Amino acid sequence: MVLVGRNPDRLTAAAAAVQDATGGKTPPAYRADFARLDDVHVLVDHLRQRYQRIDVLANNAGGVVRGHAVTPDGFEETIQTNHLAGFLLSNLLREQLRNGRIINTASGAHAMGAIDPDDLRGARRTGLWRSYGSAKQANILFAAEAARRWPDIMSAAYHPGWVRSRFGTSIGVGFASRITPFAKTPEQGADTLVWLAATPAVQLTSGGYYVKRKLAQPTAATRDPRLAARLWEASLSAVGLG
Repeated sequence: MVLVGRNPDRLTAAAAAVQDATGGKTPPAYRADFARLDDVHVLVDHLRQRYQRIDVLANNAGGVVRGHAVTPDGFEETIQTNHLAGFLLSNLLREQLRNGRIINTASGAHAMGAIDPDDLRGARRTGLWRSYGSAKQANILFAAEAARRWPDIMSAAYHPGWVRSRFGTSIGVGFASRITPFAKTPEQGADTLVWLAATPAVQLTSGGYYVKRKLAQPTAATRDPRLAARLWEASLSAVGLG
């Protein structure tokens, strides 16, 4: 297991928690801020040097951003941290991932989205939750298109549910996340991710969207293969691979 995180202190704490849970050595941990695509390139350099094969890549980074924030790369921050950075990471690790899996953390909030592949820079402001929903749409569309373009990699997206965590702290709902009675524990939120990582591939639908370990249907727009293809090409261009 290799951990990647933005905050050094939290990354160290996560590595220690893994060590305690497994009774093994502290796992390698790399700091990378997905609001900077240069950080993704540096991360990939480290991973390529050390790992010839990656069995599972969990694209779990993301969040909700207050206001209209633009990254140093010139993209709306929500779409970059939730989609573009993970898309770039997956593409750059394509060879290491052969016969492996890519699992994207999406959300039921994708139903609020309206992803526009022609506006990844966020010139058209859509509001906080619409931007987040669009980014989660992108996660699902990416998983579906990856399955079509990379048949040797099992790809899936999933909805973790509302998790009792620091999610939403930057927009003032972090406290609510921690006290909401129906919120899931982090372990419960990660259950479908772990299941997708461990279940025999023949029992899964590559490109599928999962909720509570079951294949589910995202919104009609999010099932559109033409939109998925447009987003893929626009994303390639955005991260400098197209």
